[in-house]
Amino acid sequence: MINPLQFAGLVDPSLQGRSGSVFYSGRAAFSKSAPPLYVLGLNPGGSPEDQSDETIGRDLEEWLRLPERWSAYKDESWRNATPGTWGMQPRILHMFDKLGLDPHEVPASNAVFVRSSIERNLAREKSDLSLRCWPVDQAVIRELGASTVLWLGRTAGKWARDYLQADRLEARFSERNARKWTSAAHFSPAGVCVVTATHPSRADWRNPASDPTPLVKEMLER
Repeated sequence: MINPLQFAGLVDPSLQGRSGSVFYSGRAAFSKSAPPLYVLGLNPGGSPEDQSDETIGRDLEEWLRLPERWSAYKDESWRNATPGTWGMQPRILHMFDKLGLDPHEVPASNAVFVRSSIERNLAREKSDLSLRCWPVDQAVIRELGASTVLWLGRTAGKWARDYLQADRLEARFSERNARKWTSAAHFSPAGVCVVTATHPSRADWRNPASDPTPLVKEMLER
């Protein structure tokens, strides 16, 4: 059994006063019994000004108090809505349901733990922040044996492919609509699959024409 607290201990102390969050799943998901899937976004959304007191350090303290089996996608209220119903939450839950996975058991986090309202607000420091946050994600992939890492959006996916040297294209899924946004799966020399998916804040995964879940399923079954 893996002690999930080891991952919290890898968070850069110099970031803990910044507005942000780290883990989107409870401690049970970061144990050896976790499925071979790790879900990662770019960084937490929201307003670092309005949520200045919601720091990374405070988030880690709260994570230790939360139930071991917990999911931000299923159990957390976003924008005061019913838990699991706001924004991309139901789209992520749709994927878990189609994969037959319990969201309480799937580890989830971000490439960058610092909060921003939009990606470009991190432009000047996102590369530095990704390097400072990567040791946590790297350890999770290594220690839990995550064979498939699902990255939400192209920016996060590109970083993952660079860090893991995942440059062998294995499969693609192009949306069956006019825009034809693409999700893709690449393999690293170590055999880790990086799936770079359309971001569920923009693409409705519940629509079969834009759902990358079959691509994720295919990679998990290899």
